[in-house]
Amino acid sequence: MARTVHIIGGGLAGLAAAVGLAARGIATVVHEATEQAGGRCRSYDDAASGMRIDNGTHILLSGNTAALGFLARIGAAALVTGARKARFPFIDLVAKQRWTLDLGGGRLPLWVFDRHRRAPHTRPRDYLALARLMWPTADQPLDQVISCRGPAYEQVMRPLLLAALNTDPSVASSDLTRAVVRESIARGGAACRPYLAPNGLSAAFVEPAIAYLKGHGGALRCGHQLRRCAVAAQAVTALDFGDGSVALGPDDAVVLAVPPYAARSIIPHLQAPDEFRAIVNAHFRIVPPPGVEPMLGVLNGTAEWIFFFEDRISATISGADRFMAHTKDELAKMIWRDVQRVANVPPEMPPWQIVRERRATFAATPKQNAKRPGVRTPWCNLALAGDWTDTGLPATIESAVRSGIRAADFVMQS
Repeated sequence: MARTVHIIGGGLAGLAAAVGLAARGIATVVHEATEQAGGRCRSYDDAASGMRIDNGTHILLSGNTAALGFLARIGAAALVTGARKARFPFIDLVAKQRWTLDLGGGRLPLWVFDRHRRAPHTRPRDYLALARLMWPTADQPLDQVISCRGPAYEQVMRPLLLAALNTDPSVASSDLTRAVVRESIARGGAACRPYLAPNGLSAAFVEPAIAYLKGHGGALRCGHQLRRCAVAAQAVTALDFGDGSVALGPDDAVVLAVPPYAARSIIPHLQAPDEFRAIVNAHFRIVPPPGVEPMLGVLNGTAEWIFFFEDRISATISGADRFMAHTKDELAKMIWRDVQRVANVPPEMPPWQIVRERRATFAATPKQNAKRPGVRTPWCNLALAGDWTDTGLPATIESAVRSGIRAADFVMQS
């Protein structure tokens, strides 16, 4: 009997696992509970605003080798646009000051010694905390390892870390913070060039992955939610989808690539993160004014990052739990006021949409990081994948892809 691997969950982790297995000639079936694959990395047509929007604006960095390798494998490398340099424009809405963090293109942090390339009112020694962070310590809140105050922290470290961790950096895991810094700033500007998907996340990540999967004999079944796994001895023997059951052969395997709360309902005693952080994304249907940078960091505003696409302006609030009590209309008005202050746009708010995800990522704290499981489970033919598993990184696209690759490798070795 030919071997089949069932991927439960069509998010980026599941798709990465499926693509990795399909590339090795393994028959794969992706079972997605909703009607659209992609999870948190997808696009959809929004009737209220008349736009095709992403559920969240995600960026890659040139050092995200797993994610960029995934795009190359599925033939979608040209569908993300990378900046030529690792430059991050900022505006401080209180100080009314614009500046650019210019990390250069090499591996040495020479930008620290150039006042025109670092944050204003900072000195080279203010960035020594980044070097101190590289020394391994027991995982603990970041503010117990380095000082989380001062202009270098507020203007550089906090906005960049908040975007990666989706958790207030001062209480975030020092291990996860170290991993972020080690794979980005510590490797110089060569690893920090930002990449965006101007045509949408689905066009870049999801649709090419599905096409690759089907082109290699795989299948995608949407609207197919796993209810439970039937087990015997040390293996999963069947998958119960409510409207039917799929029996597993002796060589078949399963990759469970669903969010942690869904995984816990399928594997009741699974240790997994159980505290989460929200993200708010805003999208406005308007052609941006000419000459603006593709992305802009905002200090002392509502949103931390504003993105200027060809047909819309989008904004992101990370660690957004404090905004969950606001209505969508209130959030749209607050964010649009920030957009008005940073770009030459009309005062009238254009058609818009707010996307709120209450459980966007696990809380990147030491306590929650310690709850992340590895790829293995008590069942020899069941592997775990997802950005919430123990990838060593916070919940990012890179983490999701790495988890899928690890799950595929585990299945191949089992």
